[in-house]
Amino acid sequence: MPSANYRSLLRTPGAAAFFLPASLGRVGVAMTGLGIVWLVHSHTGTFAAAGLVGAGCAVAEALGAPQLARLVDRFGQTRILPPALLAHALAVAVLVFLVAADACAALLVLGGALVGATLPQLGALSAARWAALLRTDRAAELPTAFALESVSNAVGYLLGPTLVSALAAAGHPVAGTVSAASLSVTGGLVLAAQRGSAPTPASKDKRRARKTTDRSLLRGGICVLMGLNLAIGVYFGAIQVSVTAFVVEHGAPNAAAVIFAVSNCSGLLAGWLYGMRRWRAEPPVQLLVATATLLLGTLLLPMVGSPFKLGAAMILTGATVPPLLALFSLLTESTVHPTVLTQAFSWLGSASAAGSAAAAALSGRAIDTLGPHGGFTVTTTSAAAMTVLSLAGLRLFRLSGQSRRP
Repeated sequence: MPSANYRSLLRTPGAAAFFLPASLGRVGVAMTGLGIVWLVHSHTGTFAAAGLVGAGCAVAEALGAPQLARLVDRFGQTRILPPALLAHALAVAVLVFLVAADACAALLVLGGALVGATLPQLGALSAARWAALLRTDRAAELPTAFALESVSNAVGYLLGPTLVSALAAAGHPVAGTVSAASLSVTGGLVLAAQRGSAPTPASKDKRRARKTTDRSLLRGGICVLMGLNLAIGVYFGAIQVSVTAFVVEHGAPNAAAVIFAVSNCSGLLAGWLYGMRRWRAEPPVQLLVATATLLLGTLLLPMVGSPFKLGAAMILTGATVPPLLALFSLLTESTVHPTVLTQAFSWLGSASAAGSAAAAALSGRAIDTLGPHGGFTVTTTSAAAMTVLSLAGLRLFRLSGQSRRP
């Protein structure tokens, strides 16, 4: 298993020029949802209204992201991203105005939905650029590139919520929302300016696009990946609620932040190390091993009896997530046609968001009925579903990769 090299990857002409601004913008994307909650709560005084507006943003993002990605695949990032970013900036301005004007709940939800529908999916755009840059002559480096994307995403979701919460706690909730939009728009505009690394839009080859666009997203492999992303979304949603309920039950509510930090740091390290190796096993086999490892980790969670032991168990579960996300991207790239790759990435993100939203409610009910261990049962169920899907997809992913290109 010879080593891969992040440094040589980023020295590829044009690579750092799109990866770094996309990573900056991703911090803003990670700030957006929580920033809206803080913004609305600061003016209404109720988390019910804040949660409703935040939910409107999340639902609109899940539904709107694939539609925006479809335009990107057809017309190109450099044409679609600037007007989309302008629309996002205007949507944030409208929401801030509505909140300041004490608008009714319906208008606030509409404002939140506009923000979500226009939120730039910079992770999908960056991943699509890596695929276009490497797939022809350097396909062996794609796992390293997608691992780097996974680590960047994890860093964004570590820094973003922390930054926006700090601004809100200091009495500047508007600054948190404006900062989120500023980072997203700035990163997106710099990304759009990098024309040399942008994937070729489908409109450049209309005959080929007509033959592949409509059918490529209906392949069996992408359906398995949708199920996997839905299941990992359930895991994300359930683990957050379950860990919080567990530490509260044990009289140590402050331990939640420490446990999540330990889990996230183990994930960052695991994702970084995963990308530094050239693995001999095929990606479908790696996926099966990773999902089985996550299942093993979740089986330990209902057995722990203290926050310290829970933190130790979360090191294992946290370490599996970034490699899994990298494998999802790698298998997506090998399954769908390049003309619909951004759409595929966006649909998978929407599936994950849907699973996370559903799990928050499902695990909450399980906790009310069975206690925190009931919530951990939801995480175990999601990991078991991922393992079964990975096993079912072993042959399917191989066939999809072989037949992707006409």
